[in-house]
Amino acid sequence: MASSTKKLDIYTSEEGRLIAEELKKMVLDNHYNTDDSYSANIVTNPDHKISFVDKHLKYLSEHRSVNPTHYLSNLKLMSKIRK
Repeated sequence: MASSTKKLDIYTSEEGRLIAEELKKMVLDNHYNTDDSYSANIVTNPDHKISFVDKHLKYLSEHRSVNPTHYLSNLKLMSKIRK
């Protein structure tokens, strides 16, 4: 996986595809809180919801200096459901 998204197009590159796959695996795993989030953008999200995967891919595409490997690792820690 790429260490930085500076030169990475998150939506079309192989690294972006791997990131999306990892996010989708998290959605399928009941051990993570991956509920849809509120979105104020009615143009792209008319139901005011944005999926977990779309939300984080959008974040990574807008913040290209973020290391996606570290981001995913932290996201897993933060969204882990603890009992």
